[in-house]
Amino acid sequence: MKHPIRTLGCALALSAAAFTSTFAQAHGNVTPQGVDTRGLPVLGDKWRDENPYRGNAMAQKIGASAYNQNCARCHGLEAVSGGIAPDLRQMDRDCVGLKNAAKKTACFKEMDNYYLTSVRQGKVRNGAVYMPPFEGVFNQEAMWAIKTYLETRRETN
Repeated sequence: MKHPIRTLGCALALSAAAFTSTFAQAHGNVTPQGVDTRGLPVLGDKWRDENPYRGNAMAQKIGASAYNQNCARCHGLEAVSGGIAPDLRQMDRDCVGLKNAAKKTACFKEMDNYYLTSVRQGKVRNGAVYMPPFEGVFNQEAMWAIKTYLETRRETN
């Protein structure tokens, strides 16, 4: 004779395992979503070394959509990290408080370069991919639109 509590426990454990397995497999590989950059000035083939869309409202809108479709799963909704990946609101934090205008400009340019290199080439450490490369997936306009959006999410304190 089967023990009713053991049978129930086994059934619950099997159901939980099946649910977890199905849920994990359902996520699968994530495919980047395309970014419609119509309406933005075309930047051409030469990669810019600083954000050409800084303060551009259309770029902010396109960047917000692109970020939430492609980046938020790791970096958090509205760029608020849940701890899995870096909090991108803090990317430019060292630049914000600089008093010297020339140093501040140079700092933002350096951060733009760091951002673009990271997005284009991805992040790999010891053979593990922490962030995939997006060059060939996003065009330059999409990458800079996302950076423009992130600048609106910047933490100032």
